[in-house]
Amino acid sequence: MTAKRIVKAAAIQIAPDLETPSGTVDRILVAIAEAAAKGVQFAVFPETLIPWYPYFSFVRPPVLSGTEHIQLYDNAVVVPGPVTDAIAQAAKRHAMVIVLGVNERDHGSLYNAQLVFDATGAIALKRRKITPTFHERMIWGQGDGAGLKVVDTAVGRVGALACWEHYNPLARYALMAQHEEIHAAQFPGSLVGQIFADQIEVTIRHHALESGCFVVNATGWLSEEQIAKISPDEGLRKGLRGGCMTAIVSPEGNHLVPPLTGGEGILVADLDMALITKRKRMMDSVGHYARPELLSLLLNDQPARPMHGLHPNRLMPNPGDISDDTADAARTGQGDADRAADQRVAVLRSPPR
Repeated sequence: MTAKRIVKAAAIQIAPDLETPSGTVDRILVAIAEAAAKGVQFAVFPETLIPWYPYFSFVRPPVLSGTEHIQLYDNAVVVPGPVTDAIAQAAKRHAMVIVLGVNERDHGSLYNAQLVFDATGAIALKRRKITPTFHERMIWGQGDGAGLKVVDTAVGRVGALACWEHYNPLARYALMAQHEEIHAAQFPGSLVGQIFADQIEVTIRHHALESGCFVVNATGWLSEEQIAKISPDEGLRKGLRGGCMTAIVSPEGNHLVPPLTGGEGILVADLDMALITKRKRMMDSVGHYARPELLSLLLNDQPARPMHGLHPNRLMPNPGDISDDTADAARTGQGDADRAADQRVAVLRSPPR
């Protein structure tokens, strides 16, 4: 008989420090320690918590958002860097798998990034939101298919999506097909109002049911003082309240603890991994309930690059710099790699048998 496996998980609803990014990091480290004291092995924080979600872009026109946008650039996270080092050390110290949302800066662009830190402190996954939503498109670049990946961690197979990526069924299916056991969902919170909270709940419960996995979802929260700081217009402030639905959902679509819809707090629940088999025995969307000969997903899982070399051999050292034997071996290796690539393309493009 398979040994019973229980994972203690936490969904953390927390407010950022809008004044300093270091303040937000400090708040996160305190929350990690609090969760560890409760025996937590897996913790999820809200979307782009560091330094903060760009709420300004939702309530201010782009022409008036330059100062806030530059401030976000100045305080964004470089991966790896001092911020990720601090979180990695906390993950290792507490033997905890941590999923954290950050504004990632990569040279001249910002990205909505999700980081999965394993219990060893290593970054098991860095992925970027594939399509920023509405106002977010003025802030973040687009991610790529390389991030649609499920990774093995100390608590099991973990996948992650941010906010309305959950409305892209093919993105969700890409993770389902990789047999995720725990899904980390992240939303900004304090946005749009009750309708957003209702939509989040429907979305995460549906994904849990459809994928047969646990969903641990964290949304952010803003105090009234922070809302006033973001916008002086009371009419616009209405769009920065509500929309919180921090929750932990079982593969059967049930809340394991009552959701948190306001204020800060840490939800903790035991994930009985046997419930995955219980659910999938009845309906496995990527197994016995699938029809891959009729419907299947083609995923471009290669990282997006702004430059590609059309003539790889031109990148080799000058012939006079290497021996004839080395040059022949390099050309042979390149030929084998090209043939292997052609075969992979052929397989992907061939009709299912």
